[in-house]
Formats: sequence, C-alpha cells, structure tokens
Amino acid sequence: MDTSLSDPALWSRLQFAFTIVYHYLFPQLTMGLAWFLVYWKWRAFKTGDEEYNKAARFWAKIFGLNFAVGVVTGIPMEFQFGTNWRGFARHAGGVIGQTLAMEGMLAFFLESAFIGALIWGEKRLGPRNHFLAAVGVALGSWLSGSFIIVTNAFMQHPVGYSVGPDGSLAIANLRSYLFNPWAFVQFAHNQSAALVTGSFVVAAVGAYYTLRQEHTAQSRLYLKAGTLVGLVASLLVAGPTGDRQAKIVARYQPVTLAAMEGKFVGSSRAAVAVIGQPNVAARRLDNPIEFPDALSFLAYGTFTSYVHGLDEYPQSVWPDNIELLYYAYHLMITLGVAFIALMGFAVLQNLRRRLMSTTWLLWIILLAFPLPYIANTLGWMTAELGRQPWLLYNIFRTNEGYSRVVNNGDATFTLIGFVGLYFVLGLAFLYLTGRELERGPDWQRPQQLADGSALSTVQEGKKLA
Repeated sequence: MDTSLSDPALWSRLQFAFTIVYHYLFPQLTMGLAWFLVYWKWRAFKTGDEEYNKAARFWAKIFGLNFAVGVVTGIPMEFQFGTNWRGFARHAGGVIGQTLAMEGMLAFFLESAFIGALIWGEKRLGPRNHFLAAVGVALGSWLSGSFIIVTNAFMQHPVGYSVGPDGSLAIANLRSYLFNPWAFVQFAHNQSAALVTGSFVVAAVGAYYTLRQEHTAQSRLYLKAGTLVGLVASLLVAGPTGDRQAKIVARYQPVTLAAMEGKFVGSSRAAVAVIGQPNVAARRLDNPIEFPDALSFLAYGTFTSYVHGLDEYPQSVWPDNIELLYYAYHLMITLGVAFIALMGFAVLQNLRRRLMSTTWLLWIILLAFPLPYIANTLGWMTAELGRQPWLLYNIFRTNEGYSRVVNNGDATFTLIGFVGLYFVLGLAFLYLTGRELERGPDWQRPQQLADGSALSTVQEGKKLA
C-alpha cells in the first residue's frame, strides 16, 4: 500500500487514528471506574459506612465528566464511515452497522439513563436502588464496549457473513458474528486493561490527597482499592488474556505475529526479542537480546513449535509499518511488566501498613497514572497496525475502502479542525476535573439559606462552630 503523503487513504487513516485515540482516553476510564462504583455502593448498602458513599459520589462525578466527553468525541468517528470510508461502509455496513446500532440503541441509552440516576438520584432512590443504579451503569458501559469489540473482531477475524450479488457483505449467522472467538479474547484483554486504567487513576488520586495530607479516610480507601485491583488487573492483562490474545493472533494472523516480533525468518524453537531494532530493508532484527524458545511457547504452547517468518509471505500482505508495529507492541509489554511490579510492591507496602507513609512510592503512583493510557493506546495501535493492509482481514484491503470524493485537502482540513476542537474540549475537561479534585470527596452541593446566601454543608458546620 502507498504510504506517501500523496496517498488519499493515508490522510483518512490519520484522521480516524487521531479521533479514535483521543476518544478512547475517556471510555477506558469509565469502564475501569464502573465496578469501583458498584463496590463502594455495595459496601455502603451493607455497612452503612458513609465513607463508601462519599467515594461513590465523588467518583460518579469524574465518571460523568468522562462519559460526557466520550460521547462528544465518539459521534464523529461513526460519521467518518460515511464520509472518509464510504467504500468500506458500502462493502461491510450490512454487518458492522448491526453492532454499532446495538451499541447506540441498547448499551448507550442504558448507561446514560443510569448515570443520571447515579449522580442525581441518591436521595430519591434510596440505598438499595441507588446501588442497583451503579450496577446498571457498570453493565451499560461494559455492554457498550462489547458491541464495539465485536465490530472490531469482525475486522480482525471475519465470521458469520455472506456475500451478496453486488459483492457487499451481510450477516448470515448472527450467533457466529456476535460470539466470534476473537471477540471473546479481545474483550477480556481490553476490559482488563480498562480496569488497569481505572485502578491507576483511583490510586493516583489517593496518593495525591495523602501527599497533601487531606481527606485521609478517603485517600486510604482509594489507595487500598486502586493498588489491589491494579495488581489483579495487570496480572490478567499479562496472563490469561494476553496469552490467549497472542495465541489467537498466531493462529489467525501469523504474518502479524511475525511483524510484531520482528521475525523475518521462520524457525522452530523461536526466541522472543526483548530488545532489537527491525531492519526491514535487510530483513533482519539488529542487536537482539533474546529469550530462547520463548516465542514458540507463547504462540503455540510448546517450546519446539514452528513460528512462521515474514519471508514466508508476499510483501504485499505484510503490515505496512513494521517498525511502528514492533515498537508499539514491545513498549506495551514493557509497561505491562512495570505495572505488575509497581502495584505488587504497593500492595505489599499496604499489607505492611507502610503505603501511606512511603512518600517516594506515593509520588511514583501519582505520576504513573498516564502510563495505562499510553499502554492502552499502544495496544490498540498493535491491533490496528497488525491488521494492515486489510480493513477486513484477508477480504477487503484498506486502499479499497476510502472515499474517492474526499481529497487530501479536505481530509487534512478536517483533521486540523478536529485537533483544534479537541484541544479546547480537553482544556475544558481538565478544568472541570481539576475543580472536582480540588473540592474533594467531602464537598457537598451548596444549600440556600434563609437570607439568600449559599453555603456548603461543610461551611455551615464551620460557621455554627
């Protein structure tokens, strides 16, 4: 595929890449936070401890802000199927349109309805129903993610479709389409990674308040829950879900696995390269540091298995940016290992009752919160770059799917517009989130007094005292 700046498909790809990377900054946190809200509301319902209610109220606001920006940034992506990717929409819209519609009509409305009840309905609903509202939010957010994952899984491993007389695709077996084996593995891996993001953010806020010596009871809750869930989720990302993801790529996309690992020549007892630089022109990996036999085991379950190399496939089906794919994949793995180490040590310190007094560790936890966002972005880059040069793997190529009526100037202009608009939107989001962090979990909505002035409940108490 032509990857020069004159390639019309390149600019549409760049525009979609920018909008989807920016958009996914927000859903990964809402999906990661959702079950924290459920846990805190359940604990509040069972114990009557107001600290758990405070935690749920505070994080429900952060959840709501993320959800709102996620909706705003998500809408343009679906429109791009009709503007920038008309050929793809015409060819595969009869299939992927089904799950995109399900996501909008079922999961999105379920989640948005319960969010309103969660943020504003506590007094009216009562403890039990407010807990159920939190469950509804969590189920809605994860159901929404599942429909998107099924859509993407079809692009990675097309199943359950038929080809019409005009060459367009339609669903032939809805069950096969919805229960695509690729989708199960991808969903488990993606949601575990979203939990990592939520855990790191929760723990980082706990570290922030601890370092400022504020909201001690709340920061203890955040650190305990964030580090423990962070450790478990990081292990899930690396262990069963990551392992299954590698094996399913090896089974259905062996050329992708070869590019991810910089393996230009196939072999048995294949090694995993920890460090190395892919030299595509010379078709070799320069300066590798390797674990012998490890790739054979990770890909196929035995140390002697044969792993295919790029040399076994025509260059026309190689991923079109092997270097970026290789580095994205390896940086993601490196960050995943770091997450396990950091959260493992933090959990150990918490068990020893030293976490809240270990200042240097609190600073690391605070400063580490952007890293899961980076790791998740690298993970999606690995999946999407690895699928190239196909929009539908082995069925429909990327250079066949872009809209011929959208020229480079149009795509570049709208890309610049998205960058400017999303920059302003990001500043607004950071301001509103920063305001909630500054107010803290003890802040309550101001109440109107008889003389017309407004004081928060906390301020009223101080005045009476």
